[in-house]
Amino acid sequence: MKISHLSFGASSLGSVFHATKLDESIRAVEVAVEGGINFIDVSPYYGHYKAETVLGQALKGISRDKYYLSTKVGRYGKDGKNTWDYSAQRVTDSVYESMERLGIDYIDLINVHDIEFQSHLEGGLQKVVDETLPALVELKRKGVVGHVGITDLQLENLRWVVEHVEDGTVESVLNFCHYCLCDDALADYLDFFEQHGVGIVNASPLSMGLLSQRGVPDWHPAPKPLVEACQRAARLCAEHGYAIERLAMQYSVSNPRIASTLFSSANPENVKRNLQWANEEPDWQLVQLVKDTIGEQQRVTWANT
Repeated sequence: MKISHLSFGASSLGSVFHATKLDESIRAVEVAVEGGINFIDVSPYYGHYKAETVLGQALKGISRDKYYLSTKVGRYGKDGKNTWDYSAQRVTDSVYESMERLGIDYIDLINVHDIEFQSHLEGGLQKVVDETLPALVELKRKGVVGHVGITDLQLENLRWVVEHVEDGTVESVLNFCHYCLCDDALADYLDFFEQHGVGIVNASPLSMGLLSQRGVPDWHPAPKPLVEACQRAARLCAEHGYAIERLAMQYSVSNPRIASTLFSSANPENVKRNLQWANEEPDWQLVQLVKDTIGEQQRVTWANT
């Protein structure tokens, strides 16, 4: 798959961050595709199936040859309760359920969602290697899915799984919050993934709100010193007449070794703005000033939520 350097994450369509309007959500997807984005990522976990359902409605009006679609298995939820199940039977059933919600008969990329949660369940990450991935590879053999990948916040987990499967099993990784202005740890893993023929997708260029003028939500797991450092960086950008969101987006898409960077929004105007920013060269002097401002708080590792 040759995917656009900016990609659309559909988590916002599930009203994950705040209430959304159906017509705006559908229009956001349309604007993304009209603007040249050809990779859309979603999960049954986002909004506990709502994101896939809304995205399915949006895709009805878009030609199937205009986009590659990625969804996930392993994380679910219902009635406000989160659940995890990485067993072969559940992930197989999940693929067909997702296709029904999305209104499609083929998934371009199927991902094992946030494998770190399986690391805390019976069988640990070895279960992903021995059971989850083989089930998805079998669906690939049958032509139900095109490619198989894994996602996680913790880079070391992604590396461990790639090291413990045959080359070609894991075709891509999706990692978030680790190639942005306040944390570029993903750069340390690029050689490894490339050596194993693994494509790389980066997500959350704003680090889940850390790199924004609005500030982080209450649930954000970043430690207070990092939050305060990013707030100083946001003020610095404002003094230079530059929104930190703009600089963050430009920086995250600037590395040619990373196939694409995912952002999420259910607001069509935000989609248009991000498309514009992603096609601009960042102010590299300001990038350095921001990194110096954040300084020693970079590369802080936090737990997933």
